[in-house]
Amino acid sequence: MSAPSMAATLAASLPAPSAVTAPAAPTYEAIPPSMSTAIDVEAEIPLTCVQLDALVVSKIIQHSQDAPAGSAHGLLLGLDLEGTLEVSNSFPLPNHTNDDDEKVSKSLVRYQTSMLRSLREVQGDDNVVGFYQATSLGAFYNQSLIDTQAIHQERLRHGGVVIVHDLSQTARGTASFRAFKLTPAFMDIYKKSNFSATSLGHRRLTFSSILEEVPLRIRTNPLLSSFLNGLAAPSTTSPYTSAHLGSPATSAVPPSYSVLDLGNSRLARNLEHVAESIDNYRTEEGNVAYASRQIAREKLRLETHLAKRREENAQRVSQGLNPLPEEDVSRTFKIPPDPSRLESLLLLGQLDAYAKTLESTAGLGLAKMYAARAGHTT
Repeated sequence: MSAPSMAATLAASLPAPSAVTAPAAPTYEAIPPSMSTAIDVEAEIPLTCVQLDALVVSKIIQHSQDAPAGSAHGLLLGLDLEGTLEVSNSFPLPNHTNDDDEKVSKSLVRYQTSMLRSLREVQGDDNVVGFYQATSLGAFYNQSLIDTQAIHQERLRHGGVVIVHDLSQTARGTASFRAFKLTPAFMDIYKKSNFSATSLGHRRLTFSSILEEVPLRIRTNPLLSSFLNGLAAPSTTSPYTSAHLGSPATSAVPPSYSVLDLGNSRLARNLEHVAESIDNYRTEEGNVAYASRQIAREKLRLETHLAKRREENAQRVSQGLNPLPEEDVSRTFKIPPDPSRLESLLLLGQLDAYAKTLESTAGLGLAKMYAARAGHTT
């Protein structure tokens, strides 16, 4: 058996370290549900403005360009303070096609949970305040957007917003971002799932009153603003360059000639979308008319049956017999509910958006054509 080393002998002679007692973890008393609304003062302040950071703008534009047309969507992260919804970050959501709805929803939930957990670990913003959706030619009225926004308005504190990014405007050199949320009148009907003609007429709800626009502004930090100004400003030439030879001043950003495009191809595509929307609306109106005729036919059969039963009872009473017992006609006659007009409202909203885009595109293209003609003749 070998003798212990000097280090082991010294270590054995030292006194054992005293056990350090860990401080007790602080305990917090849960806030009663009845007091949560009284303490959350910010929830009572109505939402008046949406502030979008430049980082979020660049992320949305990049995702919209990389994803297939009109399929880019993602979540918005930030904080609402004194009526201003500050959106400081965002991340895209995967786009699934031709998959099972249940599998897609579960995978999206896992992905969102993983992303929010990762942001929380790096001390990033993980408070969901809405979502963004890319669209083309201003047509963003669809069932998926309405359902998602309705879920957010029920669960989020200020209801959340949806940021709509128009790809066609960005292609023309103008980044288009608009913020919307569902109106209280539409949310009331949506919760009851009653989109019949009577319910819509009672609340005077049209496609233009489904969503209400919230003012939006884009915030850039001073460093980014100075960088963009430096890119746009013409570069200063030194005395050692060829400036004295008459060379024009240049900037870091190359000039864009997209404004000279007459836009005839976009005009034709816009007309195709308008015609397609009209066809879809006529098809939906035909389906609604067919369902209404089915309801009227069933109601007529029910009224005929009841009138015949009343006539038989009157004859039996006149003959001194007991009337026939009343039967449950709901089992014999299945009257379907009134058809939903929500799809018709959404199609009208799409048609209106396409028509407004067509108006602006055609007017600008017509002015460019007259200018080109005048330049050619001179």
